[in-house]
Amino acid sequence: MTIPETFFTVNEELRLFELSCLFGAAAGAVYDIIRAFRLILSHNKALTAIEDILFLTLCGVGLVAFSEIFARSEMRLYFAIGNGLGFALYFVTVGSVVMKTLRKLFTAVGRAISLIFRPLRIFFCIMRRKVMVKFVGIPKNAVKPLKKSKMGLRNIQYLLYNKMKNKKRKNVKSVVEKNEA
Repeated sequence: MTIPETFFTVNEELRLFELSCLFGAAAGAVYDIIRAFRLILSHNKALTAIEDILFLTLCGVGLVAFSEIFARSEMRLYFAIGNGLGFALYFVTVGSVVMKTLRKLFTAVGRAISLIFRPLRIFFCIMRRKVMVKFVGIPKNAVKPLKKSKMGLRNIQYLLYNKMKNKKRKNVKSVVEKNEA
């Protein structure tokens, strides 16, 4: 009868810890992709929270898959510690360099695009000035006939909910009258 191994040797545990650190660094690279996406498109807090929750869910699923593939389906605490350590090391070292480079790159691309489209912007500004001159008086001209017409709101004194006689309920005695009788 063959008994399956129930423990890892020290060399295997060290190798698994190193692999979990590498997996954490890979997760840091994925998070850099998310941060680059945030640089391109501005996000509100809710969308950022949703992205972070999805990222953490992906990391949790990845940690379970890591233990399934490399560690005979045995989850160990040092897998999560190695994962967090690898992510933190990547985030502080390579991740900061990548984000600085991406910020500079996106700034340069944005400036180049604005230089390319500057003539179009000037053209549209000139066109807007010319068109606005023709359309300035239209709202004023549209309101004048409405002011001259006699179709305003209904006379307030004839509205049903303003009559005091309707505020009292008919055929219903008040609570005080019932108690006195």
